[in-house]
Amino acid sequence: MQKLPTKLYRAAQVRELDRIVMTECGIPGIELMSRAGNAVFRHLRIKWPNAKTISVFCGSGNNAGDGYIIAGLAVGVGLKVIVYALSDPENLKGNALIAYQDYIKAKGTVTPFQADMVIKADVLVDALFGTGLSKPVTGVYEQAIRNINKNQPNVIAVDVPSGLNSDTGNIMGCAVKATCTVTFIGLKQGLYTGLAADYCGEIIYSSLAVPKDVFKKVASNIYRVVKKTFPQRSRCTHKGDNGHVLIVGGDRGYSGAARMAGEAALRVGAGLVSVATHTEHAALLNLGRPELMCHGVGNAEQLSALLDKANVIVVGPGLGQSKWAAELFIAAIKSSKMLVIDADGLNLLAHVAEKHANWILTPHPGEAARLLQCATADVQQDRYTAAAAIQSKYGGIVVLKGTGTLIAGHDDIAVSTTGNPGMASGGMGDVLAGVIAGLIGQGFLPKDAAQQGVYLHGMAADLAVKQAGERGLLASDLMPYLRQLVN
Repeated sequence: MQKLPTKLYRAAQVRELDRIVMTECGIPGIELMSRAGNAVFRHLRIKWPNAKTISVFCGSGNNAGDGYIIAGLAVGVGLKVIVYALSDPENLKGNALIAYQDYIKAKGTVTPFQADMVIKADVLVDALFGTGLSKPVTGVYEQAIRNINKNQPNVIAVDVPSGLNSDTGNIMGCAVKATCTVTFIGLKQGLYTGLAADYCGEIIYSSLAVPKDVFKKVASNIYRVVKKTFPQRSRCTHKGDNGHVLIVGGDRGYSGAARMAGEAALRVGAGLVSVATHTEHAALLNLGRPELMCHGVGNAEQLSALLDKANVIVVGPGLGQSKWAAELFIAAIKSSKMLVIDADGLNLLAHVAEKHANWILTPHPGEAARLLQCATADVQQDRYTAAAAIQSKYGGIVVLKGTGTLIAGHDDIAVSTTGNPGMASGGMGDVLAGVIAGLIGQGFLPKDAAQQGVYLHGMAADLAVKQAGERGLLASDLMPYLRQLVN
């Protein structure tokens, strides 16, 4: 598998990289376009070596120029090529026009696209839109995208799947569902969150041989999480060296959430884990995991002694929003300890709207919407902006869960690319909260604990589904893989 860069960019930043390459490095735009077309064609041949027919969809901008170069390369090796033009190629400008003219000189042909066409080819090339799309796709372009998605499973997208917003990962009306996407110069941040996972397919990167120094000239505070190697433990370590995690949660009927959070903290290496829960089931909570120290608490006063003993507190798994829950929540956030706030802890936080540096918030999109007092759709429309807004309002570290989970600090946002659809089941968030707390207990800095916790959580799920598939994956299925990964 290709090793991808960690730094991610907005579309405007990639355009600035392009400008620097052309004006300061002296590489002409047509040369960059040629390199891009060659990169796509090379990967097309690697992925589908037996393909005989290629259909290329070209729009009206520079992305179309890439498409005409790809088509010309295909003609040159004897493939049957059909280019479907969605605008008159004679009206193209600059380098895109040059690329079209070179394709015609190579005896290539162009067919104006019509909505009722039946498209049959071994591979379709999407060269309709690049990163400059700023409004929803309509008209003949919408028809072309729906035709592509309907007629062909083998689709390679040029730079970004047409219709996908390269900054947010959101869909601009409709978008091409690509088998793979070959993206250039700078990895676009929208390829890794939102709805992008259903549209990008495999992401392949080409720097187009741009000098490495160019990337130092455009600062970006968005990056992908990569797994860190955990330090080896001292032979003389003892349980007190590895943190004491306290889980506060488990109202009537929801004891399992607190139990899973506690076990997850243990499985990533916490030395001790206590659970403060409802008195009615405290004695039963650790029957299947006796290593958990479970305590029934009826009020904040009874919780106080447990708060004093802990290094890090998880508040929220199965907590509910009753008077009992609210009292324990307020007691927890008034402590000076590091906090991981999840689930109903976040719903309670939305009502008190406090801001602290010593907590990690782990909302899913619905909880994020409540924290921001907006609609869930608004959060999903631009996840980067939503994560940054929550961090600005509440402080600390914010983990906005979902496909392409975002981890926002006060000056940067990390994106985790692990995980799979099998994680869409109850209890996964409780396990994540426990994982993050367990890492903090062992001495990880909060940002590292959040980033590595999210990454390991998703990777554990990825390992778990290799055995039996995504459907039916349980949160507790992650436990043995979490232990494996931290070792």
